[in-house]
Amino acid sequence: MRLPARPVSPAMRPRLSVLSLAIAVVGLAASIASLIDDFAAAATFCAETGCATVRESAWARPLGVPMPVLGVVFFFAAVVLGFVDAPRLRRALAIAGAAVAVALIGVQAFAIGAWCKLCMIADPAAIAYALAVLAGAGALRFSIARGLATLPAVLAVLAGLALWPHGAPPPPPSDAAPAFVQAAQVPGVATVVEVVDFECPFCRRMQTRLEAAVAQVKAPVRMVRKMLPLRNHPHAMTAALAYCCADAQGKGDAMAAALFTAAPDELTPDGCEKLAAGVGCDLDRYRRDLPRAQARVDAEIAEVRAAGVRSLPTMFVAGERIVGAGKSTEELTALLASATPL
Repeated sequence: MRLPARPVSPAMRPRLSVLSLAIAVVGLAASIASLIDDFAAAATFCAETGCATVRESAWARPLGVPMPVLGVVFFFAAVVLGFVDAPRLRRALAIAGAAVAVALIGVQAFAIGAWCKLCMIADPAAIAYALAVLAGAGALRFSIARGLATLPAVLAVLAGLALWPHGAPPPPPSDAAPAFVQAAQVPGVATVVEVVDFECPFCRRMQTRLEAAVAQVKAPVRMVRKMLPLRNHPHAMTAALAYCCADAQGKGDAMAAALFTAAPDELTPDGCEKLAAGVGCDLDRYRRDLPRAQARVDAEIAEVRAAGVRSLPTMFVAGERIVGAGKSTEELTALLASATPL
């Protein structure tokens, strides 16, 4: 027998309605902060290692859409419904949002193995919003004053998030170029030393701009790649090994282009072997070289970590360290042009 739902007292309903709206405002601000960090060259709101790991993960852009966009849409709809008498739609949105939030918390816990502090505001906010709605939160009577107060409330939460202390920053890298960058320089030739994870979406985004910039520079540019496959990218190590095997046969540039353009889920051992065949590698030698490739990748990981590389993409243009995916094609072209001997 189904028990009747416990009615919400008339005095309690307005409080729940205000609470649900406040929760939606907090979630909206956290989602906006995540979206800002997603597109910025350097994180403003969430700069900890866990935040960067979550942003760089394969889960960060389902179907190519940045996850914070979904949060902004959800919480904006929740704020709007805070003033619209649509109880069924409000409940449906709340239940769907809570289900997705629980799933995303599980992804961070079991798939990514890292925590983003903004996600841990937005996701619990979606769950708390659902609890408030299911407990009886309804719509507030709309007024211009209440509507106009929503924007300052979001901005106030954003300001608080910006002031939220970050974790202890890593030690700043030395101004001097690391030894592996200095060793890669060739007199009279502009050299780019790129720290690479072929599955990293930010590296892929930067690679497109870098290739366009190289094409615009008249003088030749020498590319040197150092492997840094991140653990949260399941195929990154396989791709790094494939690159090293191809590079040993003089096919490094072609293989890098193939790996960057392949879909991430195609960077399996079989998929990488097909790419190697496509760029003209001797597959028998390719297979024999895999053990040596593992030793090279392990050495390069230690090398770049010792040099203070903490995030991707990172590259060195004529010894100058460039961190993040914020440089435009035009800025990269100017850097390469200034590094190219006349």
